[in-house]
Amino acid sequence: MTATMTEAVEKARRARAASRGLATASADQRNAALRGIADALERESARILAVNAPEVERARARGITDAFIDRMVLTEERIAGIARDTRAVAALPDPLGSIEEMTTRPNGLQIGKMRVPLGVVATVYESRPNVTVDIAAICLKSGNAVVLRSGTDAHGSSQILAEIVRRETAAAGLPEDAVQFIDSTDREEVGALLTAHEYIDLMVPRGGADLIRRVRDEATMPVVAGGIGVCHTYVDVDADLDMAERIVIDAKTVRPSVCNAMDTLLVHAGIAETFLPQIAGALGSRGVTLHVDDRAARLVAGVPVTPEDYDREWLSLDCSVRIVGSLDEALDHIAVHGSGHSEAIVTDSWSASQQFLKTADAAAVFVNASTYFNDGGQFGLGCEVGISTQKMHARGPMGLRELTSYKWIVLGTGQTRG
Repeated sequence: MTATMTEAVEKARRARAASRGLATASADQRNAALRGIADALERESARILAVNAPEVERARARGITDAFIDRMVLTEERIAGIARDTRAVAALPDPLGSIEEMTTRPNGLQIGKMRVPLGVVATVYESRPNVTVDIAAICLKSGNAVVLRSGTDAHGSSQILAEIVRRETAAAGLPEDAVQFIDSTDREEVGALLTAHEYIDLMVPRGGADLIRRVRDEATMPVVAGGIGVCHTYVDVDADLDMAERIVIDAKTVRPSVCNAMDTLLVHAGIAETFLPQIAGALGSRGVTLHVDDRAARLVAGVPVTPEDYDREWLSLDCSVRIVGSLDEALDHIAVHGSGHSEAIVTDSWSASQQFLKTADAAAVFVNASTYFNDGGQFGLGCEVGISTQKMHARGPMGLRELTSYKWIVLGTGQTRG
């Protein structure tokens, strides 16, 4: 084993050892750590920004995409938002120790489930510094130790954030080793982490398709993967068109670089002649390039769409457009091209909304609302570890409950089975 691999395995081992003490720490201690982290982030924002700004400039000089850079950038406002989300996690009910489904058997045994931490959560993420704090905060609150492996482009920003988290964790009386940050940027560290199954209970990748594919294929522990969003908004024949315009603009233009942004607009043929020119003007004024099918091209200007475009997570001010003849055709398109992330319908029809809710296969399905709401903070989770597009254990934004398991507890008065 090389020296760089040793760091990943050694830090995972330390996290495992610390997880035992963290799991039995009081809710007051865990909450105090989170409040301390939030205060320190705001107090030390200038120091954080002094590290982040040069990293962003180096990324721009290398020609990194605008979508990627947007995820790297920290500002006073974004740091304040991270602190606010951390306090929100602290304010949530304690997820640990609750007793569920307690029943009394005919022999008098009381049997139920107690909510407990998973143990050690590891994450490999691309250059999104906020993930450092978001994941650490949810892990600490849920009693889980965490191992963080950041991408190289914003490694220094993630490193200073992890330093603050570790310091404030220790200051609250929790094990400092409950939060581990891998300092090396050697790619071999990822491979080492993915094989450290004796220390790590769950792996959560955050990043692009290549990273998620590698983690899914190489990890020797359970993986919860997601985050790749090919998201649709379908405007039904019975839609309020002004409402539809507001929702589409929000889903596409507020922050196009995120996974819950709209990638494809589906429009019912019955309202296309009215709605498409309306929305094309609104999106065009905001810099959006439309990639249109043949029917839409007769109504609005745009770039001809290709079959590959319908499977594209744009992460930019680009949008695929298709006119469909029915709700069923829209649902068929989503079934073929959707990634299981976020799907939305705009309609005044109760039956259409119910059919969409039941049929669209995604972690979050919206009626008359923007897909941009698919976010842990917006769902009341404080922040999130990630957005799972899987169907086992966790689906959608992963908050506190998704980072816990349970153990059966059996309470007796001397019963024996023999």
